[in-house]
Amino acid sequence: MTPQEVTTVAVELERLRGAVDTGFATLNGRLDTALQRTSQAEKDIADLETKVDKGLESLDGRVTSLERARWPLPTIGALTGVAGAVTAVLALIR
Repeated sequence: MTPQEVTTVAVELERLRGAVDTGFATLNGRLDTALQRTSQAEKDIADLETKVDKGLESLDGRVTSLERARWPLPTIGALTGVAGAVTAVLALIR
């Protein structure tokens, strides 16, 4: 190889090295951004899970209070049936 060819190869190798370095820097920047977005998404998911858990606890308390406050329909039905039977027996006796 002539000295000029060696110089040309060295220059091309240096250009290639610069392109590879630039590519790695770009890739590292993208990876850093992706890592930051992933970390933020994990934090947001954890916050959302906490909010959902609190909402479910609140909803559970509300449902429990509604269940306690509901009318005792089976008892009312039984009393109505007994009252109807008593009225029918009284009507038969008279």
